[in-house]
Amino acid sequence: MLADLEFAYSPVREKVRDLREYLDAARLRRELSDIEEKVADPAVWADAAKSQPLMRERKRLEGLLADDEALGRRSDDIGAYFELAKEGGEEASLLADLEREIDSLSDFAEKLETKTLLGGETDPLNAIVTVHPGAGGTESQDWAEMLLRMYLRWAERQGFKTEINELQDGDEAGIKSATFTLTGEYAFGLLSGETGVHRLVRISPFDSAKRRHTSFASVFVSPEIDDSIVIDIKPDEIRTDTYRSGGKGGQHVNTTDSAVRITHIPTGIVAACQNERSQHKNREKAMKMLRSRLYEFELEKKKAASKKLEDSKLDINFGSQIRNYVLQPYRIAKDLRTRVETGDVDSVLDGDLEIFIAGYLKMRREGGIPAPITDDDDL
Repeated sequence: MLADLEFAYSPVREKVRDLREYLDAARLRRELSDIEEKVADPAVWADAAKSQPLMRERKRLEGLLADDEALGRRSDDIGAYFELAKEGGEEASLLADLEREIDSLSDFAEKLETKTLLGGETDPLNAIVTVHPGAGGTESQDWAEMLLRMYLRWAERQGFKTEINELQDGDEAGIKSATFTLTGEYAFGLLSGETGVHRLVRISPFDSAKRRHTSFASVFVSPEIDDSIVIDIKPDEIRTDTYRSGGKGGQHVNTTDSAVRITHIPTGIVAACQNERSQHKNREKAMKMLRSRLYEFELEKKKAASKKLEDSKLDINFGSQIRNYVLQPYRIAKDLRTRVETGDVDSVLDGDLEIFIAGYLKMRREGGIPAPITDDDDL
């Protein structure tokens, strides 16, 4: 049994070693010292545009140092367990504790590896997620609601706070659109790769003939930017519409005439909020979402990307999807950019997205190009 645990621990030990070399605690301490010197300057605190990014960077460095220390401490603990097991015999309780520690460290190292892939300027920020169904009426609207649930469950697993900003129920089932905010460290970085079209293949619960249907829905993720990033929105460039929240009622919507939709006329970008009973608060949140989307729009232009913001909202049909979720005639969830796949589709739809998120972030760090869609993907 002890030999089996040593064998199981070997790849975990190697991953921990690689992570600690990558983190380079000495370098992190030097960078943190530089930040501390800048933060000590009183003039910095008079300018939020300077102080907030510094505080964000200090928090990031402190977190990485704490992670490095945790790796070292937990590795030492496991080493001590192995020594006790060798000296005192292979007691069942001791071996069980050792196995739990190895599994726990392995899980911690996996999550930390994903965290080290998040180095983008906006990766640490909160995320604003919008879900829209494609053509297909009730089928696609139901699929959009399934995706909304998937991301909310994922957020719950991560310990993120979620807030529904805007929700329009479908005519019979599902949703016509939904926008929600994810609050938590690296929320945007983790979900940034989810932008695109998602395709579902299943036996339709709405078809009395029980035929196989294909449904599409789009997801768009943008960072929730803070006040340190200046986005100039001129009053004459926006149109504000108020309306009464519709749908089935309940916790997500209200019944007063206070919902707000703001359109940025030059770009056509729209932000809406309906979850507050105060029109003023709804407008404030809608403006915050609009600023975030305009920032992402400007960022795309600055990077001279081949596709601008609206180009990322591809036609919601086959040929533009980033991921397939197949429930019939077999079961598989497959990312068409990274080729990461799993047969446990139910877990994925219940929010288990870690393998897809890690796969995308690794591809991004390595400068990889998404794989082209092939005939095998049209299943």
